[in-house]
Amino acid sequence: MEGSGPVPARGIDGGGPPADGLHEGAAFRVPPHNYEAEMALLGALLANNRAFDRVADFLQAEHFADARHGRIYDAIRKLVEMGQVADPITLKNLFESDGSLDEVGGVDYLARLAASVVTIINAGDYGRTVFDRHLRRALIEIGSDIVNEAYNIDLDLDAGAQIEQAEQHLHNLATKGDTQRDFTAFTTALGSAIGRAEAAFKQDGRITGVATGLRDLDSKLGGLQPSELVILASRPSMGKTALGTNIAFNAARAYREEKGEDGRPVCTDGAVVGYFSLEMSAEELATRILAEQSGVSSHRIRRGEVSGDDFSRFVQVSQELNYLPLYIDDSADLNIAALRSRSRRLHRQHGLSLIIIDYVQLMRPSPGQRPENRVQELSEITRSLKALAKDLNLPVLALAQLSRKVEEREDKRPQLADLRESGSIEQDSDVVMFLYREQYYLERQEPPPNTDKWTKWSENMERAYNKADIIVAKQRHGPIGGIKLHFEPELTRFSDLAQSYNDEAR
Repeated sequence: MEGSGPVPARGIDGGGPPADGLHEGAAFRVPPHNYEAEMALLGALLANNRAFDRVADFLQAEHFADARHGRIYDAIRKLVEMGQVADPITLKNLFESDGSLDEVGGVDYLARLAASVVTIINAGDYGRTVFDRHLRRALIEIGSDIVNEAYNIDLDLDAGAQIEQAEQHLHNLATKGDTQRDFTAFTTALGSAIGRAEAAFKQDGRITGVATGLRDLDSKLGGLQPSELVILASRPSMGKTALGTNIAFNAARAYREEKGEDGRPVCTDGAVVGYFSLEMSAEELATRILAEQSGVSSHRIRRGEVSGDDFSRFVQVSQELNYLPLYIDDSADLNIAALRSRSRRLHRQHGLSLIIIDYVQLMRPSPGQRPENRVQELSEITRSLKALAKDLNLPVLALAQLSRKVEEREDKRPQLADLRESGSIEQDSDVVMFLYREQYYLERQEPPPNTDKWTKWSENMERAYNKADIIVAKQRHGPIGGIKLHFEPELTRFSDLAQSYNDEAR
């Protein structure tokens, strides 16, 4: 019997007296189901076990509306996966062994199922029908939960968090058991790879991903690649937020689009950037970008030490920056469910193509999750970030804090072992790179003047002055190694260092 909507109160067939307990005009909704399709599917599987392959990748026992059918389907699955024949006889023996034969309808019902098969050719269609009714029932359940939770005033979960939680449930349901997804033919994947290489060849920078605006870094990484999780880690005061802001600005400034075959805009260069700042406000980030582009230090801007000429530059720069596709979320208490929800919304509305998070240790897990410790919590966050990168097919650049172990060594250059609190950051990421500025440590180690140590220190300071190292410690699909950059602390600006190109030419 197919159930799919309101049923009149005067009985299932619409005639006769009102059902007990129901008033005239009341309506009773039967949850969507299709018992005939469930029986036909089980009959097809019993008639030919090879038909199981047509539904095994998306259909589970809990998807059946009739619990008996779910148990029978699960028993068929167990027998097929063990390489045994699944038919009424073997099922009878299996259910008798655990005393549940009567619970599934007995031998007569198993024989009835086997006789209900029309053709095994339609097994896949029967399976999709069963799964469709399951999705509809799950959607009804989510809707009921949304209503009930909205009535329940929970001080730990405000209305905004409930909306984000509802969006996450709906997204999970939408992607659950994608019956349309199948293997990708190698020729299709090969065509995509060649297309990406051709696009890189046509670009001056010869990169396949989103350009960071730093030539040496782009040369090493090939740009920030779609579906990859990239970690940029350092100790505090190294400038990771400044570098993240620089990359965001460079990618947004380079954004170009063309009309695709379907008439929709397609990004051909740069990126639409979503910047999630858990540490600094949107105004502070805007001040940094304003300082970088105007040449007036952010310290002077904050203190009001600006001239009329400076304001003229501010006006000019602001006009240039006004149309940047750069969107900032400065929620200080951001959880992974909210980040996913807002990223999907930005992707849908504005074509989001790069996510930057500052920084990952400040994030919280999704509402309702209670990891046993911080290590498990961070592991869940990094796994979710990687899944988000694959889901939206864009790069996710996550900034991270390194542990204090760096300070305990004489050599302060970061290593993979310094990733704070969890090795899952290294495990889940495609690229791990560290930001290191020797000048920061040398400034705090100045010896007494006019000594041999001071002379040596002065030489080291001159060598390290306004220079920074990016250490690519892990790259799943490319080389590792160091990159030197120029850093202007007053403007919080990183730029290419000409010396690095000279070194490569030698």
